[in-house]
Amino acid sequence: MRILLAVVALSASVSSAVAQKPFSVADALSAPFMNQLTAAPAKSRVAWFVDDEGKRNVWAASPTEKARSLTHYTEDDGQDIDDIIWSPEGERVAYTHGTGSEGSEHPVAANPAHLQEDVQQRVEIATWDGGVRVVGVGHKPVFSVDGRQVFYLHDGKVYAADVADASKQPQQLVVAEGHASQLRPSPDGTRLAFVSNRGDHSFLGVFTFATRTLTYVDPGTGLDHDAVWSADSKRIAFVRESPVLTELDLRWMRSVPVPWAIRIADVATGTGKQVWQANKGTGSLFHEMVASNQLLWMKDGRLVFPWEKTGWLHLYSLMPGEKDAKPLTPGDFEIDNVVTDGERIVYSSNQVTNDPNDSDRKHLWLIQSRSNKSDQLSAGRSIETNPSLLSGDGFAFMRASAEQPFLPYVSTTATPGQGMKRCDMVTEPVTGTQCSSGSFWIDTGIGGRNAGVGERQFVTPKQVLFPASDGLSIHGQWFVPKNVKPGEKLPTIVFFHGGSRRQMLLGYNPMQYYAQAYELNQYFVSRGYAVLSVNYRSGTGYGMEFRQAKDYGVFGGSEYHDIEGAVKWLKAQPNVDAKRIGAWGGSYGGYMTALALARDSADFAAGVDLHGVHDWSFEMDSWKPTSDPKYDAAARAKIAFAASPMVDVAKWKSPVLLMQGDDDRNVLFGQTVRLAAALRAEGVDVEEKIFPDEVHDFLLHRNWVAAYEAAAEFFDRKLKGK
Repeated sequence: MRILLAVVALSASVSSAVAQKPFSVADALSAPFMNQLTAAPAKSRVAWFVDDEGKRNVWAASPTEKARSLTHYTEDDGQDIDDIIWSPEGERVAYTHGTGSEGSEHPVAANPAHLQEDVQQRVEIATWDGGVRVVGVGHKPVFSVDGRQVFYLHDGKVYAADVADASKQPQQLVVAEGHASQLRPSPDGTRLAFVSNRGDHSFLGVFTFATRTLTYVDPGTGLDHDAVWSADSKRIAFVRESPVLTELDLRWMRSVPVPWAIRIADVATGTGKQVWQANKGTGSLFHEMVASNQLLWMKDGRLVFPWEKTGWLHLYSLMPGEKDAKPLTPGDFEIDNVVTDGERIVYSSNQVTNDPNDSDRKHLWLIQSRSNKSDQLSAGRSIETNPSLLSGDGFAFMRASAEQPFLPYVSTTATPGQGMKRCDMVTEPVTGTQCSSGSFWIDTGIGGRNAGVGERQFVTPKQVLFPASDGLSIHGQWFVPKNVKPGEKLPTIVFFHGGSRRQMLLGYNPMQYYAQAYELNQYFVSRGYAVLSVNYRSGTGYGMEFRQAKDYGVFGGSEYHDIEGAVKWLKAQPNVDAKRIGAWGGSYGGYMTALALARDSADFAAGVDLHGVHDWSFEMDSWKPTSDPKYDAAARAKIAFAASPMVDVAKWKSPVLLMQGDDDRNVLFGQTVRLAAALRAEGVDVEEKIFPDEVHDFLLHRNWVAAYEAAAEFFDRKLKGK
């Protein structure tokens, strides 16, 4: 089926100054990164996040209004922006500014720029005309239905603030035990639902504004979450999961004894009942989709939800009174970025129709009201994600390609087959002029630096599949410099993504961490390297069995089979110099890099390990409180250590560059401290670059540039002899 789509791009004009000129790491990372696209309930306006070399702001536009920056932050200060949400009338947005404390080991907000002020995570409001005010310390803002108040969270409590009158101080709205999350105002504006987390269980609280009373609906011993209101505000549907799971359990389990369920509670009486439960076996363990809520209550009364019944994450539909859910998106692919307006559902997926390469891309699909089938909205070599629905038939989304970073678009219709031409940014230039009939680009006045580099000098990676040493099929993206001569031997770098619940694509990634990693890989190619990006087991995109791979990570390090398979595949390529193969990766990719160097220094000549895990028994609790006499904590810790690079330090010979921020809130900084000491004791060539007060996903753009410049210079010395 030919896909027809009219789009209006809300993007930047492109400079041609960098055409054909060598570019630097800073050039490669210079394109503004954009995501968090969200549509206003009124006026067809959209807002999105822009990180322009560390200067973070909220931008907005509509098909009839010029794009503008609603905020005006001008420094690379490490203060992030998140949780962007529109007010009901579409005149202002609320958002979270700053990176807050995470866990007891990090009681203060992140401050990698060493700002000499009281840095706190706070809720702010920006208006369409450019005014900005600080609401209060907190995060996760939600507007009331009438737009007069904004609710948000602080220290696990619910607060409320007046939107119009800044002189009124925010007040704690709900007095309750537990740690509050997931604020959900009722459609009629009379109540506010939220999740009250209590450790080994959670309740669904409902606060009534008129009487200032709090009730807990259908309380039980499970984990209740993701509430969604009925259209008449009289009922709430929610997910209930078994509570007897630890973080470690969730990393390996494919099923649970008590499957997850959907329940509906009557708000007036507080009573509830189970309306559906997953089958035992595959799909009994709840796996969330990328969406603002895991349950979608459609206007026709049906509930739509994610389920891994077949081993692939798909949408299912349940009509009132039905016991069996109907599949809406069947096939060997996975859905994500799901949005709805109660009638339409738009989502992205890596479904393959005609092009096998689409398993490593994302395109948009539509499910119409009362329909049980999907219509494809986009196709080709581009990548589309982050849809957001406008009034009428319109919707917004983000689009990228191998050469162009993600930019926001608006489609005038979400209905295929209306005789409109699809604007294909892969083949048509982004120049600020009309790119197809009825579609035009709106110049924001920012960006374009990297876009010019990418369009003229980035290569298009090729999808490759190769067998791991145990036979499992592994996807990768193969980057080769332009105009490489047949048989020319190139230094080669193997890249391992982090996560491990991630998937690299045949182009830009919608996550900033991996978009920047993609840009560094492109820089390496421009310097004469070949690059193999490996989507190793335990990643996403290829089904539950691949994600929950047997003995992966802390349970045995079975991903090493994928490293062996990658090396064997590379040695068979005519342009690879087998004596000059390096490896790099961050986070879980750092673990993979360290594992490769520790076990196979003969094949890997050098590596760059960015905030990697090196000792699983040190990083994760490989034990859990239990009275089970059969549970052997020592045996589990032994397996975890055996799966770690630290166990093979004596065999590690290759030089390595270690980098990490010491305020890392994902991987213990001690992982780098311990590995550096152990390697030096063995006489290994260890270099390091440490970033004081920086977190895991660096908040300062200049730190990313410095880290990647260090990586490039390191590989030039170790693999090229420069």
